[in-house]
Amino acid sequence: MTASKTIISKSDITSRLLKKKLFPQQNLTIQCHHISGLLFRDLLDLYLTFSGAKQWEWINSKGHSQPRQSLTQILFNLFRDLQSWPVSYLKKARETEKLFKSNKICQNFKEQSPGLYLRTDHWFGTTSGGAFAHLMGVIRAFRSLKYQIQVVSSGPIPGIDGDEDFYLCEPAIKSGRNIPNMAELNYNDQLKLFLEKNWPQWNPSFIYQRYSLLNYAGVYLRQKYGVPLICEYNGSLPWKIRHWQGRPLLHEKLALRIELLNMHAADVVVVVSQALAEELIKRGISPEKILINPNGVDTEMYSPDVDGSEIRKKYRLTGKTVIGFIGSFAEYHGVEILVEAFRKLFKEFPEYKGQAGLLLIGDGAAFETVKKNINEYDLSDDCILTGSVPQMEGPVYLSACDILTSPFLPNSDGTPFFGSPIKLFEYMAMGKAIVSTDLGQIPDILKHEQTGWLVKPGDIEALKNAIKILVDDKNQRERLGKAARKEAIAKYTWKQHTMKIIDKLGEVSG
Repeated sequence: MTASKTIISKSDITSRLLKKKLFPQQNLTIQCHHISGLLFRDLLDLYLTFSGAKQWEWINSKGHSQPRQSLTQILFNLFRDLQSWPVSYLKKARETEKLFKSNKICQNFKEQSPGLYLRTDHWFGTTSGGAFAHLMGVIRAFRSLKYQIQVVSSGPIPGIDGDEDFYLCEPAIKSGRNIPNMAELNYNDQLKLFLEKNWPQWNPSFIYQRYSLLNYAGVYLRQKYGVPLICEYNGSLPWKIRHWQGRPLLHEKLALRIELLNMHAADVVVVVSQALAEELIKRGISPEKILINPNGVDTEMYSPDVDGSEIRKKYRLTGKTVIGFIGSFAEYHGVEILVEAFRKLFKEFPEYKGQAGLLLIGDGAAFETVKKNINEYDLSDDCILTGSVPQMEGPVYLSACDILTSPFLPNSDGTPFFGSPIKLFEYMAMGKAIVSTDLGQIPDILKHEQTGWLVKPGDIEALKNAIKILVDDKNQRERLGKAARKEAIAKYTWKQHTMKIIDKLGEVSG
C-alpha cells in the first residue's frame, strides 16, 4: 500500500523551521512555482533530512517534479556555494566598475523602431499587484503605438506571455542558490548569454528595463551594442528591503552600486514622482535625462461597465454600501488604519451594521494582523478578506464596491513619500468615489471634493468621517466617480504614459 503524501509549500517548511517543528516519517509533496529558481533548496533539503521526513519531492505549477537529494549531494552543493561565493561576488563587482567606466555613444532613436523590454526580477509566483499592472500597461501601450516589442522575462506575465514576441528566461540557479541574493547577481550571466544569442534576430533599437535588484543586463547591452537604454526606477530596492522588510541586504554596498550604475548609464530614467527625481539628482544623476511620469491605467479594462454583481453575491454584499481596498497589505498601505476607521464607524453609528461592508482585496505582510484585528473587533460578518486575486480579475472585484480607499501612510524613516499608487488610477478609471490620504503625489492626482476625498495620513477620525459622508450621499459618490474617470481618460492612460517616454527618448537621443 502506497503511503499517503502531505502537500505543503516552501513557506510551510520555513514556518516549521522557525517553530522548531519536525516532519517525522512523513511523505511530502512540496509545491513551488519554479524549481530551478528555488532559493535555499539545499538548506531546505538538509533541514528535511534531519527533521525525520521519510520522503519528499518538489513539484512546480506545471507538474514537473524533482526528488529529494542525497545528503552527499546536499553537502556538496553547500560547500560549492561557500567556496564560489567570494569569487563570484568579486567578478560581478569588477564587471560593475568596468561598465561604469564605459560610455559608448548610442545610435539615434527612430520613431516606431523595434524595442526590447526586459523584466528581470525574481518575484516567482506573483501574478498581481502594481508591478504587474505596470508591466502589462507599458508593453501593451508600446504595441498599440505600433512598436514591435520583444519581451524577455524572468517569469510569466499575465496577459502578455502567450504571444510570439514573448521569451521566457527563467533563472536556472545552481551556484549561489543558498547564499542570499547571489541568485539575482548570478542571473546576469545567464541573461547575457540568452540576450546575445537572440540579439541578431531581434535587432532592437532601444531597450526598456524595469530595474530589479542587482541586475545590470540592460547596461551591458547598451554598452555592447550602442542602443539607448530606458531605465524605469521605482525607488531604491536596498532601501525598501531595509525599511519595509526590516533587514539589510547581505550585498547592500554592491546592490547600491549596481543601482547607481543603471541610473548613470541609462539614456532616460523614468520615475513616477518628483520625490524620486529629487532623490536621484542628489545621487548625482543628470536631471536632463529624468522623466517624471506618474503611473497610469487601462481605461477599457478598468471601467464602470464591468459587472461586479457576482462578487457581491459571493460575499453576501448585495444591498450593502461597500467600501473597498485592493493591494499587497504593505506597511505603508494603511489597511490596519482602515479597519480601525470602520470599527469606529460601527461603534459610533451602530445602525450602519448590516448596511455597510468592507471588502479587502489582496494579501501580504499585514494580512494576518488585519485578520486578527477583524476577529477581535467582532467585524468578521462585515469585513471580507478575499486574499490575493489574479490581476485580470481585479476590475470585477473593484466593481463590487461603491467607495474605494487608499489610506497610505508616510515613510517610517521620515523620507518623502515617493509612490504613484497604481490603485488610485484604477479606482479613478472604475468611476468610483475615492477616499485617500493627502500625501506625496496623491493631491496632484486627486483634487479634494472634485475627483476624490482626501484626509490627513493616519487620521482614523478623518478617515471614518470621510467614509460616512460618502456612505450617506450616493449623489456625491456618483459625482466624484464620474469626474475621476474623466480625469483618468484625459491624463492617465498607459498610452499617454508611454508616449511621454517615447518623446523623451527622441529628445535625448537627437
